[in-house]
Amino acid sequence: MTKQKKQLSQYNQPTLFDFIRESTKNHIANSSLSIEKEFKAALSDDLRHAHDEYGREISRAQIAARMTDYLGEEITLSTLNNWTATSHPHNMPANYLPAFVKATGGQRRAIEVLSRHSGLFMLPGPEALRAEIQQINEELQRLKIERQKRLLFLKEIEKAGR
Repeated sequence: MTKQKKQLSQYNQPTLFDFIRESTKNHIANSSLSIEKEFKAALSDDLRHAHDEYGREISRAQIAARMTDYLGEEITLSTLNNWTATSHPHNMPANYLPAFVKATGGQRRAIEVLSRHSGLFMLPGPEALRAEIQQINEELQRLKIERQKRLLFLKEIEKAGR
């Protein structure tokens, strides 16, 4: 047994994976497996937050076109809207989810609903994490530039006030 495992077992402290496993069990035991409304809401959120590979917001029509390209069968804007409308009886087929995730720029709320209610825990792959890290770096850079602009503006205001 490694030194770290000895220390953990010595205090009988649960690991992060123990916590996730237990919270997932509790969630399944305390929830209904009728997830249609929650799944449709998650699809809507994924559509609302969809972006392209450059981080630019994309429309539902663009998502439908991307899904059409990925699947090789036509997905229309109307179809996407029907899949997300709680008043509409049609649901997105599960075999379309990979194309949906890819078309929305990696949005995964809908898949997380499925995995959570199935007792699973999903982690993004290395490429998805790298993409998220890159987006964070780009946002930090943008904020740094904005901060610099404001500092320069503040200096100009203070100069003019003297």
